[in-house]
Formats: sequence, structure tokens, C-alpha cells
Amino acid sequence: MRRHAVAWEDQRSTWRQARPAAIAGALERATARRSGNWFVVGASREVRPDRPAGRTVAGTEVVLWRDGRGRVRAGSGVCPHLGAPLKDGAVRCGTLICHWHGLALDGSSFAGWEPWPTFDDGVLVWVRLDRVGGEDPTERPVVPPRPSAAGAVSAVYTGVGTCEPQDVVANRLDPWHGAWLHPYSFVDLEVLDDSAGRAGDEEDALFVRVSFKVAGRAVVPVTAVFTAPEPRTVTMRIVEGEGAGSVVETHATPLAPAGSARPRTAVVEAVMAASDRPGFAAARLLAPLLRPAMRSAAGRLWRDDLAYAERRWLLRSTGRFPG
Repeated sequence: MRRHAVAWEDQRSTWRQARPAAIAGALERATARRSGNWFVVGASREVRPDRPAGRTVAGTEVVLWRDGRGRVRAGSGVCPHLGAPLKDGAVRCGTLICHWHGLALDGSSFAGWEPWPTFDDGVLVWVRLDRVGGEDPTERPVVPPRPSAAGAVSAVYTGVGTCEPQDVVANRLDPWHGAWLHPYSFVDLEVLDDSAGRAGDEEDALFVRVSFKVAGRAVVPVTAVFTAPEPRTVTMRIVEGEGAGSVVETHATPLAPAGSARPRTAVVEAVMAASDRPGFAAARLLAPLLRPAMRSAAGRLWRDDLAYAERRWLLRSTGRFPG
């Protein structure tokens, strides 16, 4: 549809609705949920069969690769022999070979190196780090409901900010800022009253009516629901309007150890677009061309949102946070 855009300064203020106590309460409940010690470490496409990938989670070096059957393998990124970075090694026929002295790892326990549980959900890769998480481990992570991989176009954006995971989650649990901080993407944002209903039995579901800007005065009005299924994840799912069923998953993975004076957090955001329109089949065929644009759009939003999260951490760390 086409409409006349409301001037930024003339839109309805949302500061009264964005109650600090309510956001803090939702954050507290979200961070109290269990993760089973699972952490998102990146896009499934980034873990390739021809070379290892290196990640850091809470100060722990992680190396990942695919074995000869295409399964993701992971473990300490520090070679047990003399400490070489295994991410700089090579993968040959599903075996990771250290480039310092040729120690070969097939993904099973060997020479003091132990594998860590992994989960590849087809879009993202998760690693279970029991010593980091400190919870009772679970067999698999909490993966929110998604559109089928075969019927969706997915893209994954990763950004890094000086903040803690809770600052990223708090940003996502405050949808009231959307049209003010991101006027290039959103207009007419309204957070619906709790009485509007819940998404099944999901606790703390926030329903939002908003219009996405497409081009010029063209907008796409939708209703979306925000939920936090585990302590480092917030999802936005479109429940009414164009693209119903599409999901944006935001995952916050700590890079620095807990309690660091200068924390670093990776935002790994998976966008899974779906549509019932017949023409969407063509979009799926063009997915390799669409993914860079989808990542760019997510990156533009997160440049602003990471500044928001970093500001929140700075105020908290200095005792000046007003909430």
C-alpha cells in the first residue's frame, strides 16, 4: 500500500509506554530461562567442509569444521600439543590437521583434545559449552519455531559491540524505539495492549503493529510478536500481513569472559523470510543474490541498535543507568 509518511517529529511519542520497570522485568524473566549451555556461534553456511572456522565464546577458543559426512565438529581451538590455533589448520577428508606439527583430529577424543556437542539447525550452528554456561546441559538448544527451510529465504548477519548479552536482549525487548531510532525502516509503530492476546502459551509476548518502509511512500503493514525463548535469544515473528510466518531471530553470544571490564558481545541475527505469494518461489531461486541485501538491511539497523546497547552498558557500568 502507499501512504503519506508522517514526519519523524510528528509521530506519536512512545516514552510513556516504554516503561523502564516493565522492560527490566521482561529482561529479568528472559535471562532466568534456561539455555542448556548452548551458544550460537554463526551461520551454518560459515562452517565449511574445506577449512576450519574459529570462534570465541566467553573467552573460550572454539574451532569448528565439517567431517566427511558433513556433520559439524567442534572443540577447543587450542591444540593440546603446543597450543597452536587450530582455526589456522587445514581440513582434509573431514579431518582437521594442525598446521604446526600435523596433529590430526577426526572429531573424536584424541591426545587430550575433547569434542564439544554441536547442533546445526540448517540456518545457525550452536555449540554446547557446559563449563561456560554452568547450567544442567540439554541434548539440544531451544530453537524457536520457524518457517520451513525449503520454503524460506534466509540470511545471517553478525555484528560485535562493547556490551553484554543482556544489553542486546534489552534492546530487543523494547520495540517502542523502532520508529524513532529507525525511521528509515519503520513507521506507525504501535505496541498492542497485553489484552490483545498471546502467541500460544509464550510468556511475555509483545505484539506490535508496524509498517515496514519499502520504497518512497510504499509501506507494508504487519503485526509481529516478540518473544524471548531463552536468555540470549529474542525472536520477532510476523503473525499478520505480508510475509506472515517470517521470523527474525536475534542471538547474543558473549565473546569476553563474564565480568570483563570491557565486555564484547556478538549479535548473530538470522532473518528467515517466507510468503504465500506464488511469486515467492522465484525469490527462493534468487536467494544467493538476495542474501547480501538482507544482511545489509540488518546491518543498518544494528549499527543503531548496537550503539543503543553499548550506551546502555556504559551507563550501567558507571552506575548512571536511569532504569
